[in-house]
Formats: sequence, C-alpha cells, structure tokens
Amino acid sequence: GMAGIAVWTPNASAGAGPYLVCEHALGVPGSLPEAVANLMREDTRLRNVEIFQILLLNTRRRLIDVVKIADGTLDTILVHPREVFKPAIAANAAAIILLHNHPSGEATPSEADIKVTRDLIRAGQLLKIEVLDHIILGQRTTERPRDYCSLRELGHFHS
Repeated sequence: GMAGIAVWTPNASAGAGPYLVCEHALGVPGSLPEAVANLMREDTRLRNVEIFQILLLNTRRRLIDVVKIADGTLDTILVHPREVFKPAIAANAAAIILLHNHPSGEATPSEADIKVTRDLIRAGQLLKIEVLDHIILGQRTTERPRDYCSLRELGHFHS
C-alpha cells in the first residue's frame, strides 16, 4: 500500500492549483483515495455523464495536471492506453491516478472498470509510469457515507 499521508496544499511557486504530496508520517496510513476524492468531488458531482480523467503526478507525487480522457454513457466510455498515457508522457509524469464518476451514485467498479484498470497498470509498467490508483466517485447517501471507491484498496492492483 501507499505509506504516508496525502496532503493538499496550494502551489505557491508555480501559482498553479493544489498539488498532492505523499509524505511519510508516523502512524498515519496513506489516504490517497480520500485526497483525490476531496479534490475532484465538486468537479464531477454535477455531471450526468460518466467522465474518465487522469491526475498526472511528478516524481515527488505532486499534481502536475488533471486531464480529461473521455466521456460518454456508462457502456460506451472507451479508454485506450494510448489516450491515457499520451498526456502523461507529454507532461513527463512519473505516476498517474485514474479517476471516473458513476452518475448512478453507486461507486462499485464494473467488470469493465476492472479490466480497463488492469490493462492500464500493465501499460504503465512498460512505460515506467506508475498507475497509483483508480478512484470511482459516486454520491453520498445515508446508507453510503463514503462516496468513492479505490480499486487498489479493493485488491485489483495485484494480479
């Protein structure tokens, strides 16, 4: 798993948006999925179509950019490794985080989500760009206080 804690702070030097820092902190488990969900929740909450985005990170795990890869209905969204890694290579990213929303509100991954994730992990291994996680954002309800799901936490990153 990811040791350390994920913290969002404003990027003063570049004048850009927030970046993600994963720093080792004693006794605090890494909460990368929560940090990503907090950053991206408002952006995806009001969308009624599924949108697939990637977060590009540098070697220090700082957020370089967020790139929209595809959008469409639940069954027609197509995510090709080529489309995903093109912006990552162009930005010289060391790692990426996959992110998409489920407009239905239910954040459980579909079989297609799992297959796409596995394909992208393999492609990343060849390109030496680590896929850190795949986060699915849904909606909070009283029965479901956590509105996101991490495919890494669910064990889909171990073949």
